Amino acid sequence: MTPTIIIGTGMAGYTLAREFRKLDKTRPLLILTADDGGFYSKPMLSNAFAQGKSAVQLITQTAANMAGQLNVTIMTGTRVHTIDTGSRTVNTSSASFEYDKLILAVGAQPIRLAIEGDGAEDVRSVNHVEDYQQFRDAIDRTGESTRVTILGAGLIGCEFADDLAGAGHRVTLVDPNPLPLAALAAPALSRGLQSALMQRGVNLQLGTAASRIDRAAESLRVTLASGAVLDADIVLSAVGLRPDLRLAQAAGLATNRGILVDRYGRTSDPAVYALGDCTEYLVSDGRPQTLPYIAPLMTAARAIARTLTGDATAIDIKAAPVIVKTPSFPLALVPPPVGHTNGGWHETRDGERIVCRYFDHEGILLGFGVAPQEASVRQGLLAELGTASLSAA
Repeated sequence: MTPTIIIGTGMAGYTLAREFRKLDKTRPLLILTADDGGFYSKPMLSNAFAQGKSAVQLITQTAANMAGQLNVTIMTGTRVHTIDTGSRTVNTSSASFEYDKLILAVGAQPIRLAIEGDGAEDVRSVNHVEDYQQFRDAIDRTGESTRVTILGAGLIGCEFADDLAGAGHRVTLVDPNPLPLAALAAPALSRGLQSALMQRGVNLQLGTAASRIDRAAESLRVTLASGAVLDADIVLSAVGLRPDLRLAQAAGLATNRGILVDRYGRTSDPAVYALGDCTEYLVSDGRPQTLPYIAPLMTAARAIARTLTGDATAIDIKAAPVIVKTPSFPLALVPPPVGHTNGGWHETRDGERIVCRYFDHEGILLGFGVAPQEASVRQGLLAELGTASLSAA
């Protein structure tokens, strides 16, 4: 029997395989990966330093363990070169494989900034457990109080800043926006996070960006657009990820910012599916949107698995809070829809807790943020989404 093939052993690929096996115990399933196929939780990469965890400790299952648990064949160290949708063939560094259905779970790649200077090529990013190990090794070589400059004060940059500062390192966080988490959080919550990071010892350079990075003896010299100059042992880029479209585009599949899929996770070729960070899903208003979070991935995996086993199931992505792993200021966020500009944030306080609700012009709740966050508060706010009026706040 021609197998179903999954490309990628990140959370998306393995979650789909697990959901598939719940429904079909015997159909051949082949998973291809360019790395060693070890299973780990990618969100853990940005808060592992303060916990003292190595890359080896983050990997909870080897590829062999996963293959046995899921009754699948996993080919590690196998790079996919091309996909021929006409013959339904995947061409790899090892061999060519025919597929019945193909699932792209190839993730995203770090965005590389165009920065001048001979030190720009030394900027690191952490998008994989191997990147994390190299980053950790570099810090260990430098010492107990490493100077780390982080470019980008979004979700990942703030998590790394809090984590590294908590582990005793000297952290500078650089971002062109006037506040951290500016794209996701209400200003009141961004200000709260800014204050907490500063109390943690993080130096925030906001409203500016790195213009050049030069090598200077054993360190790096970061010149900001503001004119400020920072000396760093390590520079980490956390400016975001871009869906990996290389295979999809070479195969002639429809792409936009991500690989475009319909409500069933099918690409423009009905035998090819996609999920995870590489994907642009259709959301409730019919617009495609990248959703690089765990909850949409899990929802897509369950729906696609059912569709693959004969029960066509639409991917119904519901609002789910993004938990920001900043222990100094624990946040939960449901950002308003991308591109929504005809509403505003309204803030309430209950002791130390800040609750911010985003209402549209008709008084309908479209998003929220809360800090400190806890499950009961998150659930209550989720219940208000889509129905709460402005007067209810």
